[in-house]
Amino acid sequence: MSIAFVFPGQGSQSVGMGRDVYEASVAARAVFEQADATLGFALTRLCFEGPEEALTATENAQPALLTVSVALLAALAEHAGFEQPPAFVSAQAACVAGHSLGEYSALVASGALDFTTALQLVRRRGQFMAEASEGAMAAIIGLDGALLEQVCEVASAVYGPVVIANYNSPGQLVISGTAAAVEAACAGAKARGAKRALPLNVSAAFHSPLMQAAATGLAPDIEAADVRDVLVPVVGNVAALPLTAAVDIRAELVAQITAPVRWIGSVEYMIAAGVDTFIEIGAGSVLSGLIKRIAPTATLVNVSNAAQIQAWMSR
Repeated sequence: MSIAFVFPGQGSQSVGMGRDVYEASVAARAVFEQADATLGFALTRLCFEGPEEALTATENAQPALLTVSVALLAALAEHAGFEQPPAFVSAQAACVAGHSLGEYSALVASGALDFTTALQLVRRRGQFMAEASEGAMAAIIGLDGALLEQVCEVASAVYGPVVIANYNSPGQLVISGTAAAVEAACAGAKARGAKRALPLNVSAAFHSPLMQAAATGLAPDIEAADVRDVLVPVVGNVAALPLTAAVDIRAELVAQITAPVRWIGSVEYMIAAGVDTFIEIGAGSVLSGLIKRIAPTATLVNVSNAAQIQAWMSR
């Protein structure tokens, strides 16, 4: 069995996430307490009690999802007898990966970032992204990526930039750009045979050129952060290739704000490298659903609560 640990991104949040592992694990509880102390507000209460509108706000959802993933990972490591999650990960996994925001959880798991540093970065990342309130996004179902790229090029020539933001799974892509360009691209996608084009309830055009101000704003924080070489390769979003050196990780974290999330390519790379089992660690099970479409024969395991930790470690 060759294992990859994978970590979800924004959109997986829900009120109540992490509560049972907080109650069941000393290590997980310490992660939540560290998050509250680092951020200076009760993130733990927001995760457990909401309100949902506040939890969903980009500047809150990003640190909340990171905290839940790291708490679950810490509980897994604790159950296996490891004091530090990266040591547990390096003993268990061939590689790690995360979807957009989830890449920060993967970097904590790999030892490239400590939790406090990652938490500070994603809080700033969320704030910068929330300030970039221009644009729209839409999910395009049932259209080939090459065709959708052509549709986006046509719409961009008239209405401003629109690009594929997320290559999530075969037949499930997300576009991002100016509101007019996204609307035109949705119409063009349906004309080219897309089954559905669904506007997304988001505050801005994530993973598009319209996020350049956020990338520029976050760059000094990333440059100043303590980033280390990894213990376990991190398959990055931007090129869907492994990252191991601190200098490449810094470049990735700036570039991924405007670049598409190449999740299909990331999973395909891991499969080609011999991974046959994916452990999704964090709120929800979004990534497991995507991986099932990309690699139907892979073994998928969810770790989103204390019972699932017990089940996986007792296998």
